[in-house]
Amino acid sequence: MFIDLLFTFFIAFAILFLMRKVARRVGLVDKPSGRKMHTGNVPLVGGVAICITIVNYIYTHPNMINHANLYMLCICGLTAIGALDDRFDLSVKIRMLVQALISVAMIYFANAELHTLGNLLGFGALELGLFGGLVTVLAVIGCINAFNMVDGIDGLLGGLSIVTFASIGILLLLAGEQSLSYLCLLLVVCMVPYILLNLGFVGHKRKVFMGDAGSMMIGFTVIWLLIGASQTAGNPMIRPVTALWLIAVPLMDMVAIMFRRIKQKKSPFKPDREHLHHICQRLGCSSLQTLMLICSIAAFFAGVGMLGEVYDVPEYVMFYGFVIMFMFYLLVLINYFKIVNSIRRKMNLSEIIVEQY
Repeated sequence: MFIDLLFTFFIAFAILFLMRKVARRVGLVDKPSGRKMHTGNVPLVGGVAICITIVNYIYTHPNMINHANLYMLCICGLTAIGALDDRFDLSVKIRMLVQALISVAMIYFANAELHTLGNLLGFGALELGLFGGLVTVLAVIGCINAFNMVDGIDGLLGGLSIVTFASIGILLLLAGEQSLSYLCLLLVVCMVPYILLNLGFVGHKRKVFMGDAGSMMIGFTVIWLLIGASQTAGNPMIRPVTALWLIAVPLMDMVAIMFRRIKQKKSPFKPDREHLHHICQRLGCSSLQTLMLICSIAAFFAGVGMLGEVYDVPEYVMFYGFVIMFMFYLLVLINYFKIVNSIRRKMNLSEIIVEQY
């Protein structure tokens, strides 16, 4: 297994270096702009390289995942549309349509659908019935865009992805599902070369970004695994409520920022600089400190979810706990500058002036 993982690591590394050259030739690069503070044109190939590596592995090991051909087709389609978006800046409607079509294909051909949400409210299992397909499509689109929107500073998407895949992999291993657990481990291994280049550990000239191609592929893979693990008949490997905790940071950040944009009468999909990582930086944290802080928060939430799963904490307790945590997060996000300035006044420090974007 160690040799297999090491081989996968070097393949992912080699593909990244190869795709960097291809990206520069075809113009698949991220250029500095008003919201993008990096230096120079950075290749957007992290997701493409990870997709190629994973598809190559699954193609040679088709029994490691059910409906392997469909899964590979879906992630290749999402990676392709993401790469086109990175290159030509496609409209939100086109991206959402492709995501919806892939969701329908997943439901129709793999029977991967949300049938129940478990005992979320404490009054018995919440069965979706005829609404299962619609809720599944919304869940897939939501998860894809949650991971897409959280990709804002170096290493963040990679770090949060590692936390999520590692958590899912551990729970699947505890449930006796070794094959899918190993797939999660492979995804973590594929993420490491990207993080090394993204954070500049191999030289800033070799820097790469994940791009929409990668964030969409990662978000889809997460929801594919979670639906498959939580909707198995009889005794699910992961309870639906646990999934909320495993993707807590991307999910909460997306919902909170969309709520804030709608409240300000803006499009919920209009980019801005009001995400959690932007707030941390505005409060004085460096990019590395912000990365470590947010990944630590994500790991804590995932740990809570895993402990709740292992010790069989009632689902409604986990759900209400998540709702309370989210409401607190939303309240802090909306009023963060008031809270910080109030604290600084009490400490006789100068107030922070928040830029409006």
